Amino acid sequence: MGKLRALIVVLSGILILRPARAGHEFPIYPSYYPQEIRIESIDPGAAPRLLLDGSIHAYVGDIPEPGASKPESISFVESLGSYLRVVVNPAKARKRSCAIVRSVAHALAREAGDFVFHPYPITPFDADYLYHYDRVEAAVNQYAGAGPADPDTPNLRVRAQGRLAQRLVPLHWQYSGADWDVAVEEVDARALIAAHGSEVGGWAGPPWIKEGWFHAYLLLQDGLLSPAAKQGAASILDRLESGDYQGLEQEANLERQLISLLTNECRELVAGYSVRKEYFNSEFSAGIENIAFDSHRGLDSPIFIRTVKLKDFPWNGWLRIGVEGEPLAAWNPIAGFTDEAGRLIWSALGDPALLPEPYDAGWSLNRISDVTSSADQ
Repeated sequence: MGKLRALIVVLSGILILRPARAGHEFPIYPSYYPQEIRIESIDPGAAPRLLLDGSIHAYVGDIPEPGASKPESISFVESLGSYLRVVVNPAKARKRSCAIVRSVAHALAREAGDFVFHPYPITPFDADYLYHYDRVEAAVNQYAGAGPADPDTPNLRVRAQGRLAQRLVPLHWQYSGADWDVAVEEVDARALIAAHGSEVGGWAGPPWIKEGWFHAYLLLQDGLLSPAAKQGAASILDRLESGDYQGLEQEANLERQLISLLTNECRELVAGYSVRKEYFNSEFSAGIENIAFDSHRGLDSPIFIRTVKLKDFPWNGWLRIGVEGEPLAAWNPIAGFTDEAGRLIWSALGDPALLPEPYDAGWSLNRISDVTSSADQ
């Protein structure tokens, strides 16, 4: 098992954040620093044992659940794992698309382990979820209540791509030939975001990278066949990206119009999503606390390394973090630090003034304070 050990000695520092104006404190507090942070490349199969015996404090990546019955000393955080997308074969007759989608959605309308049936492209992990809550409920009722098999689709041939799809699609439907009717595809949420985002010196962009409407467009834009729908979606996308709207109400209405266009032709559907769990040792007093994480990236986020605190000795101890896979990216702040190990290292060393908000699309204060000068009063 190859290992990379990056030792990062960081000077201790404390930033006191004032309470929010609404009267509620921020749930986590940057920045605590142990005297040493060790980031190691560790095989996922070995990670549960190392967490249990305290050799590492946290693991950034997917691993089996530690132990047959997880002890109280092992905790986890949840973030968005992957989308499950239903795609009708473009070669099939368009008039059958809605019938095919209804039948497949009904077959997937169940909770199965980490899978959540959610036939709407914006999830509770997205910053703009509340703008769409009523439509989410309506979509669940619509697709979960569909008949077990539409008369037009008695024997569907389904191409299941990805472990989640292969686990959920009924075996008698799964088909590997070229003349498939519909594909059920697992789309990794991190890969989807990484392909359209960028990070330079602690700044992550574009500003809408965590917005659900943007993810929905990336997932479902290929399902738009009519020129009018394509043009309409592109126009709304441009307005949302440029901020060409007046207030939250108009912004929410534009988002809802975009989702309607993306799903109206029944060519593609997001049927649900999986939840990713990442584990850490929370034992008292050898574990860690003050855990912040990103709703899409989990522990692989700047705010985790800037907030995590050793229970025993907040500033005089050794924080040990495991990551999946050997580091492959260059180590420089302009063109590198783009893999998990590199991002964590740069998050510790870069010391940015602002951090991406863990559960929203904005920014959290790290090394600056929001104050009102006496001249403005």
